[in-house]
Amino acid sequence: MEAAERLRREPSPQRTPPTVATDVGRDHKGKASTQQAFGRFFVDLAHAQPEVADHVVTVSPDVASSTNLGGWINRVGVWNPGDRVDWFAEDTETVMRWKESAQGQHIELGIAEGNLVGVLGELGATWSRDGQPLLPIGTIYDPFVNRALEPWSFGMYAGGQSILVGTPSGVTLAPEGGAHHSITTPSVGLEQPQCVAWEPAFGQDLEWTLLHALGRLGRADGESAYFRLSTRPLDQSLAAVPSDPAAREQRRRQVLAGGYRLRSAPVVPEVTIVATGVVVPEALAAADELAAAEVEVDVVVLTSADLVFRALQARQGLTDAPTDVLDDLFPADRAAPIVTVHDGHPHTLAFLAGINGERIACLGIQDFGQSGDVDDLYRHFGIDTETVVGACLDLIG
Repeated sequence: MEAAERLRREPSPQRTPPTVATDVGRDHKGKASTQQAFGRFFVDLAHAQPEVADHVVTVSPDVASSTNLGGWINRVGVWNPGDRVDWFAEDTETVMRWKESAQGQHIELGIAEGNLVGVLGELGATWSRDGQPLLPIGTIYDPFVNRALEPWSFGMYAGGQSILVGTPSGVTLAPEGGAHHSITTPSVGLEQPQCVAWEPAFGQDLEWTLLHALGRLGRADGESAYFRLSTRPLDQSLAAVPSDPAAREQRRRQVLAGGYRLRSAPVVPEVTIVATGVVVPEALAAADELAAAEVEVDVVVLTSADLVFRALQARQGLTDAPTDVLDDLFPADRAAPIVTVHDGHPHTLAFLAGINGERIACLGIQDFGQSGDVDDLYRHFGIDTETVVGACLDLIG
């Protein structure tokens, strides 16, 4: 009893985390990768929602510049218990200003992914421990999520709420070879409790989902998030984001629910192509080839296989989650065989066959990565346009 009394602490006054708006006002155009959009996001956030940006703390294990945090760090500085001299401040050729002070909002840890997620867990627990909600975001090369998995998971188990960004990911990081290619991380994200896994394909999808994830931090009913991003630039016009405000808001809600139908055949489709993340262009190109051969195709883009799986579990009465996304993406009256394509292990999306009981062919990566260019590796692993077309024809033949 005496020990318990000595350890007793007065409860900290709970502060409400800042309200996060639904956009930062950027018009996503041209060709850009989700990693580039991620880097621009912080500068946009600081301009559009400074009260939210003031709560953000970023963390990285020696990959701050290569995960596109440079602009943010130049703006907010690097945290250090005391001010330190920046010996390169007068170097006009230095792109990144490494100003260290007690007011900095970025923490650099060196090559130590375990330390990274340990810090994320602690920063993510300040809302309950100290009554001060922070919005911690860590960046890590995606293949090293597995290296940091145990402390990352334990941090969430202890109540820490944070966002972990794995980038770059998959064999799309073609020239760097198998050591930097991630295969199983989509499954890791999908299976991690108290965490939503996201893999957006386009900049607008990333903006909406990242804002939503920030709004879920630092609260009793909150949860963490894992984002899997890529360095491959995609034509942002392929997203076909509606310009009409009502239609645009509907798309945003679909993105946050787990996915949207990017193309719909004029009649019941003969096959549905489902793509996640960076390989959406291959899915669209395959749909174009099939349409030219008079094969009716729907194209569905998943932003979160995690949320779609939860919806399927709820439909089967196993969990309590919204199920509307299933009817939006895979309505029974448009049921057709499914071909999935993903720069990750193909089993990640295999559960989609259970929605309407249709046949399925899952394309993805089942071997260690190799060095090469993107097109060559996509052909080698069977996630290229030609393989998608062939898989569709095999299902409906």
